[in-house]
Formats: sequence, C-alpha cells, structure tokens
Amino acid sequence: MPLSRRDFAARTVLAGAGVALTGTVGALATAPGALAADDSTLRDERGRPCAPGYGPLLPDPAGLLALPAGFSYRVLTHSGVTRLESGEFTPSNHDGTAAFAGHRGVTLLVNNHELKGPRPEWEHPVPLAEGLVYDPAAAGGCTVVELRPGGAVAEWVGIAGTSTNCAGGATPWGTWLTCEENSDLAGENGMTRDHGYVFEVDPHDRRANLRPKPLKALGRYDHEAVVIDPKRGHAYLTEDAAGPNGLFYRWTPPAGFRHGRGRLRTLADDAGVLAAAKCFDSAGRLVDDLSRATRIGTVYGVDWVEVPDRDARTTPVREQFPAGAVTRGRKLEGMWWADGGAYFVSSYAREESPGAAHDGQVWFYDPKRRTVRLAVLLGVNADPSAPGAHDGPDNITVSPYGGLVLAENGDGLQHIFGATESGRTYPLARNELNIGTPEEPEYSEFAGVCFSPDGRTLFAGIQEPGLLVAITGPWRRRG
Repeated sequence: MPLSRRDFAARTVLAGAGVALTGTVGALATAPGALAADDSTLRDERGRPCAPGYGPLLPDPAGLLALPAGFSYRVLTHSGVTRLESGEFTPSNHDGTAAFAGHRGVTLLVNNHELKGPRPEWEHPVPLAEGLVYDPAAAGGCTVVELRPGGAVAEWVGIAGTSTNCAGGATPWGTWLTCEENSDLAGENGMTRDHGYVFEVDPHDRRANLRPKPLKALGRYDHEAVVIDPKRGHAYLTEDAAGPNGLFYRWTPPAGFRHGRGRLRTLADDAGVLAAAKCFDSAGRLVDDLSRATRIGTVYGVDWVEVPDRDARTTPVREQFPAGAVTRGRKLEGMWWADGGAYFVSSYAREESPGAAHDGQVWFYDPKRRTVRLAVLLGVNADPSAPGAHDGPDNITVSPYGGLVLAENGDGLQHIFGATESGRTYPLARNELNIGTPEEPEYSEFAGVCFSPDGRTLFAGIQEPGLLVAITGPWRRRG
C-alpha cells in the first residue's frame, strides 16, 4: 500500500522527536527511542564528566594498529601466514564479518573474502573445499574462524567459488548471508556460472553448507549487505554500484513462509516480492538520490516499487526503472539491524550524484513508520592524510556500549571510529600498516567491524594484505 502524504506528514512529526546535535565531523540524529543522549550526561565510572571515546591513539611499536591506552589487539588470521585446517593458507581480502556464540564458550566468526575474478589472478584465493564450491573458476567465498576459550584458533572454508564477497549480514537464526558484489554471467571474466547472488552459510553445521545454492529470490545484482527484520521477516539489501547509482531493496517473503536455518534455500527463484525504495519529501515530491539530503535529521517517506526482472537476464536491476521511479544512492554499503530498523551506509557522493557532495551518510530505515532518517553526515574531508577527520564509512555495527562503530574505507588514513549517542565522533583504531612506500604511504581499508556475543571484543578486518584482529580493552557505557 503506498504511503499517503497525510500519513507521511504525521509520521514525520513523530520521527522528528529524535535528537540531532552537531559532532566533530558529522552528527548522529537518533531514530525514535534509539541512542538518545546528550554529552552533558557523559560520565566515567566515578561519575565525573568525560569526553567521548577512549583518548588519543598511541603508535604501535609493531606498526599495525594504533589504539587508545589500555587497549590491545591480537591477530587471529593473516593471509599467507596462518593456515586453514586443511593446511592451505588463509585467503586474502578480508571483508564483512559476524560473530556467533558457539558451544562451550566458543566464538564463531564468519569472514567474507572480497576476491573478484578468476582464481589465477589471486595468490591466496578461497580454497576449493570439496562439496562447498559454487563456481570453481571464482576466487571468493568465506571462511569460518573458531576462537576457543583458551585462545586457540581454527579456520575452515564455509563456501568457495563465489565472487567479490563483500559486507553480507547475520540472520536472527544464527547463520550468515554472504553477498556477491559482482554480477558477471557465465562466460564473462572467466566465470562458469552466473554471479550476483546471496548465499547462506551456517557456522554451526558444516554439512548444511554442502552444495551451495544461490538465493535467487533476493535478486541478482552487485549486492553489498543484507539484514533481516526479525519481526516481519523482510530482508533489506544494499547495492554498491554506479552508472546509475545503486538502490536500497526490500524482499517480502511469500505468505506463510517462516524463516529458519536452511529455509531460504527451499524457496522458488521467484518467491516473494523484491522491490526498490522510492523516497519522497513531505510535499510528496520524489527524492531521486539520497545525496539530496544536506541536514541531519532529514526524514523521507518510503514506498516500494517492485523489480520487473530480479534475475536481470538482459538488463541490470538498477537500470530497469525509468526516471522518477526509484531513489538511488552512491556506494550503498554496510548495514546493521538495531533499534527496530536498519542502519545503512552511503560511503560518499561526488559528481556521479545529483545532490551535494559528502564523505559519508548513515540512514535509519524505520519499517513501522516507513521512513528513512539521515542519522550521520560526514562533510567532505579536505585532508584525508591528516589525523582527526574521517571519510568513506563502509561496514557498520551498533555498539553494546552505545552509539555506532564504523569501518573507514576512504582516502589517506584509515580508522575504525565511533559516533556517540549525541553524534560526536572519535577514533577507536588507526591502521599503521603501510602497504605503499615511505614517500607515498598507503593504508588499506578496515572492514567487518562487529562485537563478540559477550561484548568484550571488537573484531575487525584489514582488507590488504588480509588480517582479522580482535581488539580488547576497557570498554564502558557512558552516561
């Protein structure tokens, strides 16, 4: 049912009850009932007023991660250094990650490997484990990392033979949805099967991953991230694409369908309804691109327009809509379900977008009110090589200690940074591993930020050369 202008105006008033405050390089405007606080309430364990974050980042003698005082890290996997149970090296290009509670205190991490194109182009592709291969020509996939209470680490293949596995997303029933950010058809770029799909990986049951099956009901395009609404059963998906910019999608399950482990694999290829978001302002005018929003707290109503051909046999999904039919966004990236809705990222906007340039947005989609609200806005970073500012947020998580944690995939310095409940940003970690030269330093992006089930450890990946790290320290809730 389309959302009427009167309905949207009423819901806009309600959504406007959130808090919008200016931050260091952006701001966080809360969704209703979520993350609301004021910096005057930030206090330490003794009740004293304190600044956001955990203090300045200290250089790492090992040259890997700069962290605040009292924090430390451990490298869990390292491409070309650590090995899988099979004896093969850990694959490279770490990306999206989620942490699951296993038996007897074990933590299970599913780690995407964003490897595009034919296997011979990569030194450390995901190994072709028997029974777990979709396309033997493709280099990507994901691994499962088992972290035991005593500190021992094991790693094995969850799925292989997929392409450009990017952000992905965890399900409420404890599995991982790995997303292909590549839509090559069989015969293109050396591939022997069609790509551009979502696959389910179960970290708890290796047998459930045998004979990988693409979830074609969720569409074939350059997938980035996915989350599941645990109440309504909808899947929300982002698309990282340009020319034209990508779309924000919703998949509605067929009547009577009930989610659970392995049940997505039972669906017909055309099951449910895949639709793209169409946003409009309070006057009912179409918002053609999310870059049009220039103020924190901007709220748009959302309708959903059904995708004509979700398997995109002849025309990419995002090109199937005429002008004025849907709303686009540049580099729609990571996503996280929290506070009754979906937080999702637009990494930046420049000349490829019709609105204002920016270096990062985070939107909050509220399924109850059918609105999106601009929660974080980063202005253009004038000097990415200088400490203090951030650009290009990518993967995202909601912290158990309040606020958001984002992985930076921008220019220059690369950080994991947080945004407090009131919107002030602060650094949590800086990548000090120079993969360039002393004269022209280069630092790879962070990815896969997520907390352990008990909230004590922040996991993150460094895409090149491919590392998964565990960060611990004096985490605390403020306010």
